[in-house]
Amino acid sequence: MTAEVEAANTALYEALESADVDRMAAVWDDAEPELLVCVHPGWPMLRGRAHVLRSFSAIMANTPYIQFFLTDVHVAVSGDTAVVTCMENILTAVSQEGSSGEVVATNVFVRRPGGWRLQVHHGSPVLGTLEEVDDDGE
Repeated sequence: MTAEVEAANTALYEALESADVDRMAAVWDDAEPELLVCVHPGWPMLRGRAHVLRSFSAIMANTPYIQFFLTDVHVAVSGDTAVVTCMENILTAVSQEGSSGEVVATNVFVRRPGGWRLQVHHGSPVLGTLEEVDDDGE
């Protein structure tokens, strides 16, 4: 079951890398479209299937190249819900020089008759390292 969830998670990133709107739509749950939530790094929270898919369409249209290297992938399954946490190591060409960055992501999937579908994606940029924060939080 964990392998199925990992495959669904991989499909999210492959859809974005290939700029394929139809593949992206297939990743997201359509049984309860009002429950879908997405937070892109630095963006406000988006609710509802139409808003979420529109945001990915805008990213795809404005990003000539993007590639994800996922690390620290952890999958937890409880009944018909699965939570995937991971580090998105991103290479992108949004300018001539290109750029890279790290995002901590949480993806929540639900099991449907056709497989695991995404309901929540939350990405937060990594601005520092754990070594930069001491035990006292100072």
